[in-house]
Amino acid sequence: MGRALAAAVIAHGEQVAVTARDISKVEDLVQDFPLQVKAYALDVTQPESITRAITEAQRDFGRLDVVVNNAGYGLIGALEECSGEQMLRNIETNLTSPLRVMRAALPGFREQGGGHFINIGAAAAISNYAGFSVYGGAKAGMELASEAIAAEAAPYGVKAVVIPGPFRTEFIARSLDRAANAGTDYTATAGKFLNFLDKLDGKQPGDPAAAARAIIAAVESGKPPFHLVLGKYAYQKARRQLDKERAELDAWESVGMPTDFGA
Repeated sequence: MGRALAAAVIAHGEQVAVTARDISKVEDLVQDFPLQVKAYALDVTQPESITRAITEAQRDFGRLDVVVNNAGYGLIGALEECSGEQMLRNIETNLTSPLRVMRAALPGFREQGGGHFINIGAAAAISNYAGFSVYGGAKAGMELASEAIAAEAAPYGVKAVVIPGPFRTEFIARSLDRAANAGTDYTATAGKFLNFLDKLDGKQPGDPAAAARAIIAAVESGKPPFHLVLGKYAYQKARRQLDKERAELDAWESVGMPTDFGA
């Protein structure tokens, strides 16, 4: 997803600061487009690495207009099956690290009078699945944090956009950690979802290149949506969840409304 977005921005004639833990994986972009691209080593789980990469990119380009939180990986398994170490590591990557990135970029955004955060979320943050309690919870936390950050920094022209999936990337094959203590107790729930993901690998409906073009269009619109929902699957899922929440509110209104003092 990150490479697709970088390629689209390059094709759009803009400059790009690309990052990776292993910088050799993105140096081909620097070689092919030396006037547009610079690469920086970045491990989002290391706070000093975040600070260094953003500081160097701001120095080299003069400013950053768009910061993308794309790093992340999944953790599949029922909560009881995931180890404590797996939980903490996943939450750090998917929630704590994007907060650190945004915190590091905010001073520059404020000083220049604007900037965009593009945060790659997950369909699991629209409504979650059995087996994604940790991953979906972390992504939902990142989404709500982004909403608050955008409100905090709105007077300085800062905007945030959150994008759910799924996109046809190597996420399932390469970026999906599996519960350390998986057994048979949750075969019918978390295990069923894992089987679904394995069958979905390589067949995800979302096109990263098309998503990248949509992201550019949203940023250039001047008034991007907070939720940039892309693709049929995400749209249908979002509409179903809205309908479900609305029906639940209506069904329990007679119980919930009379709980204020004096009601």
